[in-house]
Amino acid sequence: MLLDRNVERAALDQLLAAVRTGESGALVLRGEAGIGKTALLDYVAARASGCRIVRVIAVEAEQELAFAALHQICAPMLDRLDRLPDPQRRALSIAFGLSAGSPPDRFVVGLAVLGLLSDLARDQPVVCLVDDAQWLDAASAQVLGFAARRVRAESVAMILAARGGPEDSDLPELVGLPSLAVAGLSDDQARKLLTASAAIGRIDDRVLDRLIAESHGNPLALLELPRGFTPAELAGGFGLLSAATLPRRIEESYRRQMAALSPSARQVLLVAAAEPTGDPVLVWRAVDRLGIEADNSVSAALTEAGFVEFDGTVRFRHPLLRSAVYQSATAAQRQRVHAALAEVTDHVTDADRRVWQRALAAGGVSEEVAAELEKRAGHAQARGGPAAAAAFLERAAELTPDPVRRGQRFLAAARAKHEAGMPHAGLRLVAMADAGPLDELSHAQADLLRAHIAFVINGGRDIPALLLKAAQRLQPLDAVLARTTYLEAMRAAWYAADLASNATLRDIAQAASVVPAATPPLSPAGLLLQGLSVRHTEGFAAGVPMLRPALSAFLDPELPLDEALQWSWFACLTALDHCDDDAAEVLTDNFLRLAREAGAVATLPLAMTERIIVLILTGDLAEAGALVEELDNVFQGTGIRCPAYTTQLLSAWAGQEGRTAELVAASLADADRRGEGLGAITSGWAWAVLCNGLGSFEDALDAARKASASSQEMGILTWAPLVELVVAASRVGRTEEAAAALRRLSVMTQACGTEWALGVEALCRALLSDDETEEDTYREAIERLTRTRVRSHLARAHLYFGEWLWQGGHHDEARKHLRTAYDMFGEMGMDAFATLAAGNLGFTGRKRSDESSGQLTMQETQIVRLARDGLSNVEIAARLFISPRTVEWHLSKIFHKLGITSRRQLRRSNTSATAASTSTSTS
Repeated sequence: MLLDRNVERAALDQLLAAVRTGESGALVLRGEAGIGKTALLDYVAARASGCRIVRVIAVEAEQELAFAALHQICAPMLDRLDRLPDPQRRALSIAFGLSAGSPPDRFVVGLAVLGLLSDLARDQPVVCLVDDAQWLDAASAQVLGFAARRVRAESVAMILAARGGPEDSDLPELVGLPSLAVAGLSDDQARKLLTASAAIGRIDDRVLDRLIAESHGNPLALLELPRGFTPAELAGGFGLLSAATLPRRIEESYRRQMAALSPSARQVLLVAAAEPTGDPVLVWRAVDRLGIEADNSVSAALTEAGFVEFDGTVRFRHPLLRSAVYQSATAAQRQRVHAALAEVTDHVTDADRRVWQRALAAGGVSEEVAAELEKRAGHAQARGGPAAAAAFLERAAELTPDPVRRGQRFLAAARAKHEAGMPHAGLRLVAMADAGPLDELSHAQADLLRAHIAFVINGGRDIPALLLKAAQRLQPLDAVLARTTYLEAMRAAWYAADLASNATLRDIAQAASVVPAATPPLSPAGLLLQGLSVRHTEGFAAGVPMLRPALSAFLDPELPLDEALQWSWFACLTALDHCDDDAAEVLTDNFLRLAREAGAVATLPLAMTERIIVLILTGDLAEAGALVEELDNVFQGTGIRCPAYTTQLLSAWAGQEGRTAELVAASLADADRRGEGLGAITSGWAWAVLCNGLGSFEDALDAARKASASSQEMGILTWAPLVELVVAASRVGRTEEAAAALRRLSVMTQACGTEWALGVEALCRALLSDDETEEDTYREAIERLTRTRVRSHLARAHLYFGEWLWQGGHHDEARKHLRTAYDMFGEMGMDAFATLAAGNLGFTGRKRSDESSGQLTMQETQIVRLARDGLSNVEIAARLFISPRTVEWHLSKIFHKLGITSRRQLRRSNTSATAASTSTSTS
């Protein structure tokens, strides 16, 4: 019986109605234990006629077993696995132990679950109910949170009940989902519930008032607190309530009720409470193993008394009852039960749960159990990733008698915690490892891990020095790991730039240069380290020829996947530093493709970032914008931090003044907080580009000065701001400052020697040349840049040459170059630069259309692009982190907006005329 709950029932009814009409939604019911969340889930189940109900109750004892809860949800759908894309099917199969392989990415598993729910809902609407969500294992919580954020048009409702408030830190995976607070009953409704309860009987009015006041309207408390008291106690002053919190009081009520049970019945209850899967076969086998005399009358008595039901699944009356049963037992009693459960759990099909039961049964240290836990940690990681491995390794360390071995296991557990995204827990375990008698190599590895964790927690300011210290400590112990750590330190120093504490790029390069060389041939990462060490000790010009073999190595199609995913980011950046547009095109395209194919979601933002920069410079702002939108989808789906560096650069080249200002302000604040000097440089570069496009040359000069003022050589982040500085300074008559910037720039461009580098240098020289050489220099710039992919700089060369020709009175040829510049900028979506060209041609330039009818959203534009590229709905869904049914829904809207009815017509429609983000007109 549900009393009141009108608000809650209305919200749930609305969600059910939406699901029946093809929509989807998620809702988290929040409230204290016993407040009525389970009753509301029962209400949904009863009202969801015609829907497929998928229901699971999370169990505290299963929190450390990866995907334990998710397996209960997905088990009825596993016959549909073959309908998923290969990466998703493979990831889910590994997660559930159906096949072997590398640890699956959580978010690929999330896409797989989303796909299964979507496919199941094709037959009938699906209502997924999760009770006691606060006890979800981390892997299941992450996947369910991911899926709950992506459901939209699948006829799927996901309703989760959890203890706590809307932003409860104990369950961060669900933060941000639609939430409904479930409060206590009013005094009138509480009185009605109490007086209607057959378990209470007659009760004194004063006692009734006391119960209502003590329960704070908690329905479970109203029903359970009086149980176990005698009629005399209820008729008297009812002075038996303690000052404990309400859940503790309810558990105490349960203990009083259990006191009336026979010893055998209490033991059966304890076995059922300790067996988390609710498997009655395992429960009764463990009961037999323990020698408990329990026949059918015991189970019947427990069922009749309302404690637990034994049918297809063992179900307690309430999760607090399970907790009360378990906590009321002594430690020795619990260990004995866990030992019996370990013995009856299959050592082949459920080996992880079996060893976990053995670990719970261990009363003290045990190397045998610790070794088995450590062995199974690898299998747990293969299924559930590092979070699962961390739980096994931490428990293994706790059970290890040898201090040295214990420290090593704590260190391994700390590493797994860090990889699982739990940095503070990782730091705690590093400290526990360091407290023991570790050997020198383990201490060095602890230093390295501490640096990695510090980067996640505090940002980049101190990380280069920490990594440098770790690399130097590792150098005599493990040269291979030391070289990798030096490379990581260089990457950290690049991010920190001038904000780095006590370790510059040069400091790290000098230290790395004395590491004993690896046996030839060097790995691609080894070639990178060698070339970067020379570059940052002997200068950019000396480093260029040393780094070219590294770029060739990363272009090798036989490059091992692990190395490609780990270090392609540095290779892509090096190609941009060297103005090698061909290598940058291939490397960034390959990096993004590999990250997608491997389902390496953590690496995906880096791959997207590098690709976006190349697309901006080559003038494909529409594709860059689609990737920026996809990058935001990754952030929304995974929580992986994606700084706005590339987004602000895209806005700047597009001439979006307001948007760029917002992004630059946010980027600077975030970068300062994290100690990333890179943020100030990229923001300065973006603002200088914007202001040069708008013709605000003094502002551009100020921004370019700041961006190029770093004391360290930063590759593209040095030469690109210098280009903007030369442009701005030459426009405001600061020729000496422009010449000084050109000299710095020429050192780098001459060393690169590519058409891109020499073309940009020629353009900058032309801006400062005298009348006798200026025309030839402009023509050289245009000729060189025409032979590259870098259309952004080529268009600017036409613009500046056209302006020079116009000033010299060569109006006909000037119009030709200005028109070329205008058309190129217009095609690329660089509106501010297009307006500069248009002003010289005598018209007002490009304006964004105010018409909204028929325009597509950015996500709809992405779907159009992918559909035109031949991707199926399933492939588009995987790319955009949505379900195939949501893709279908978007396509139906797209077809309506464009007035078409098929994909074939979609391929013939005009993209530029339909995308709201790129729709323009000329006046």
